[in-house]
Amino acid sequence: MKKMTCIVCPVGCHLVIDDNLSVSGNRCPKGEGYALIEMENPKRMLTTTVRTICRSHPRLPVKTSQPIPKKLLFKALLEIDEVIVSKDVKIGDVIIKNILDTKVDIVATKSLLIEV
Repeated sequence: MKKMTCIVCPVGCHLVIDDNLSVSGNRCPKGEGYALIEMENPKRMLTTTVRTICRSHPRLPVKTSQPIPKKLLFKALLEIDEVIVSKDVKIGDVIIKNILDTKVDIVATKSLLIEV
């Protein structure tokens, strides 16, 4: 048996998942879906920064376009650490396409005009 708090909506239901993956304590269907995903393949959004060649803004904030498997977070960070942005970027521009073959992109969360 596992206990967790649902974070899908502001209610914060206290969920209980038994050994047969039966969920109780949820006030809506979203809680059951959340619990099952957390038990089978937890996913998280990744927010971080990438290096740039811009002296006034040496780091550009980025995030995943969708949650990725939790077990891939550190591998994704290693891949992101290899990137250096050297051109102008707008919010939402793809910095890395299909990171780690997850079909998830790393996108800019801020616009940047490169000033060398």
